[in-house]
Amino acid sequence: MPRKYLSHIDNRIDRPDLSNFNKALFILHDQLNLDVFPDWVQKEKPLLIFLESGEKGRELPHHKKKAVFVVSAMRHFAIECSEKGFPVLYHSTDGHFDDGLEEFMKDFTGDFIYMTPNEWDTRERLNNLKSHDFNAVVKEIPNNFFLADAERWKEKIGSGYRMEYFYREMRKQTGYLMDVDEPIGGEWNYDNQNRKALPEGYEVPAIPDVDPDEITREVIEMVSDYFPGSFGEIDNFKYAVSRKQALDLLDNFIDNRLADFGPYEDAMAAGKHKLFHSQLSVYMNCGLLLPAEVCERALNAFKTKENVPLQSVEGFIRQIIGWREYIRIYYEALMPGIRQANHFGFTEKLPAMYWTGSTEMKCMTESVQPVIEEGYAHHIQRLMVLSNFSNLTETDPRELNRWFWFAFTDAYEWVELPNVLGMSTFADGGILASKPYVSSGNYINKMSNYCKSCSYSVSKKTGENACPFNYLYWNFVDNQRETFNESGRVSFMVSMFDKKSSSDKKSIKQSSVKFLENLERS
Repeated sequence: MPRKYLSHIDNRIDRPDLSNFNKALFILHDQLNLDVFPDWVQKEKPLLIFLESGEKGRELPHHKKKAVFVVSAMRHFAIECSEKGFPVLYHSTDGHFDDGLEEFMKDFTGDFIYMTPNEWDTRERLNNLKSHDFNAVVKEIPNNFFLADAERWKEKIGSGYRMEYFYREMRKQTGYLMDVDEPIGGEWNYDNQNRKALPEGYEVPAIPDVDPDEITREVIEMVSDYFPGSFGEIDNFKYAVSRKQALDLLDNFIDNRLADFGPYEDAMAAGKHKLFHSQLSVYMNCGLLLPAEVCERALNAFKTKENVPLQSVEGFIRQIIGWREYIRIYYEALMPGIRQANHFGFTEKLPAMYWTGSTEMKCMTESVQPVIEEGYAHHIQRLMVLSNFSNLTETDPRELNRWFWFAFTDAYEWVELPNVLGMSTFADGGILASKPYVSSGNYINKMSNYCKSCSYSVSKKTGENACPFNYLYWNFVDNQRETFNESGRVSFMVSMFDKKSSSDKKSIKQSSVKFLENLERS
């Protein structure tokens, strides 16, 4: 990448003389926290290497705001490290990471050290450096950005080993919400209390915006110039880009939204796509926040604030030490073959509305538009609207997986792939989830107010103005009856379909065929 967009880095960080160092530590863009690196890093203050890769930005049309966030957060962190006395080499290459590092290691003699990358492709590229004939000695240290040791758990990943079993073990390991060996409150999981729709007029506190500083504005200019065709909008960038800013947002969530997070965790509301969600995953997934400190802030609130209920804290902590850690182990256990998972054998392209947000289906507009604008939608929108519709329209799950990877600001392959190919599309055939997560319009109507202002009628099951989710759902059940029959949790749905009248079955098929034939694909 050209240095004309690195003026603030060049003005604030002196370029070091490589001959003065015998130890260098490479800091990846999603490992922005020295607290998890070995103690010797703080004591010895080795040369820190940061690298911007043009090819990394081009290989997927990453959301413009994600590109801005990743680069700006890395630049801010590099400057902070320099201000703390670390020598910093901030390098830029038009190629990939390994291309830029090869340039560096032609002139470096000493130990070149890196922490195991979170993502598979970057890991493979850095591993390949070990076989090159450099004067530098390439060394790898274990990844410490997660709470669970993947090597300990990954052999358990397989059909039947569900997240709930893992979560209980993690509760015991961490001691979170535990009374010796028993869960506080007597239950491991309060999910059945966290399924309320948002009442009309219920106040939802806003998440504070973080205005871009001069460093971020320079990155915005660079992304606009070099990646104009990437997905999403770049205007109104409001994400935190430093650890202090991220900690402030964590405090704001604990003080203003944690209490209501649990009851309305699965709710959806028009114009309120964030609701009481923390929107902190983007910061945890790059290291600005660490999972333990986020959980411990929530636990402290439960102990000190009377208005913070157990169900909210348990639900929040389960997302982090349960789900987040579990899917990372799934990724480690099943890569790289899991990338090609396609249990149902779907081959259709992604519907065009995922790119434009243009559709008369209110739930899809409300779920896609925030992704276009800021790279975010909460987990129920991702699971029960975006992924649900993809499955019901027989879309290739690998197409959806790719879209999730570049469309969301918090998406890295280790986190989005298990969620998409494992959980939400059942593409792995049931390794991660016990059933396909599909539904008719009734679920969306129950958990949201979308249907009230939709052009389609959720009460109508088939025909011209019927909610497409209604007939597409039953069409899916009929077409995939073997999978439904194999799952004890949803096998009764096949029996329900079979009990329908011949005319109802015909209407379902006709409505589905017509809709799918007319669905614009990208």
